[in-house]
Amino acid sequence: MVKVNKTKENRTAVYVLRRYLLLCAGLAIMAFGVAFSIKASLGTSPISSVPYVVSLFAPLTVGTATIVMHCVFILLQILILRRQHHPIQLMQLPVAVFFGYLTDFGVWAVRVIRCDTYWQQWIVCLIGILLVAAGVSLEVKAGVVVLAGEGVVLAICKVLPVKFGYMKVGFDVTLVVTACILSLVFTGRLQGVREGTVAAALMVGLIAKQFGKVLAKWELEK
Repeated sequence: MVKVNKTKENRTAVYVLRRYLLLCAGLAIMAFGVAFSIKASLGTSPISSVPYVVSLFAPLTVGTATIVMHCVFILLQILILRRQHHPIQLMQLPVAVFFGYLTDFGVWAVRVIRCDTYWQQWIVCLIGILLVAAGVSLEVKAGVVVLAGEGVVLAICKVLPVKFGYMKVGFDVTLVVTACILSLVFTGRLQGVREGTVAAALMVGLIAKQFGKVLAKWELEK
């Protein structure tokens, strides 16, 4: 009986470890996707638009600004849900810190890539979109904890009769508008939001679903 219990505990530990490793892999891939999008200079994804713009006029790196933004999102979740807020969601904080530093590392790592022409910019931008989509699909597959941005959307959907898809679109639009306003006010021109932002908004979700279909065949329990 003791051996059976130990075997079950070992299997559970391995299962949990696999999920967290999958989450870390997803975050790393997503961070490099953000870095490629920044390098392309065609506009970042909606969730990264605000941190990128803030990094242009504040003494913060993109990664640090991302961490700050996610901390704000976590606070918003607590304020929205109050007693309904589950303490496990505070795991979003170390995830945000990890993702933020990975983003800065990614930006540093891709600095040697050259984008001298518009078509080269698009290639780099599309690579970024693919990486972000792959990272999102791995995060979903891991099923450990969502990023704080998604957490805010889920929190709002808990207190308002709005479907997640519609709220997610509204949330992304809000982030892009905020990035545009911050850019115009503090830099005097529009930066961080371009055609690449629109492409990311349209393509990331669709590509992530396709990756998800492939990952669905992978059983983590085995």
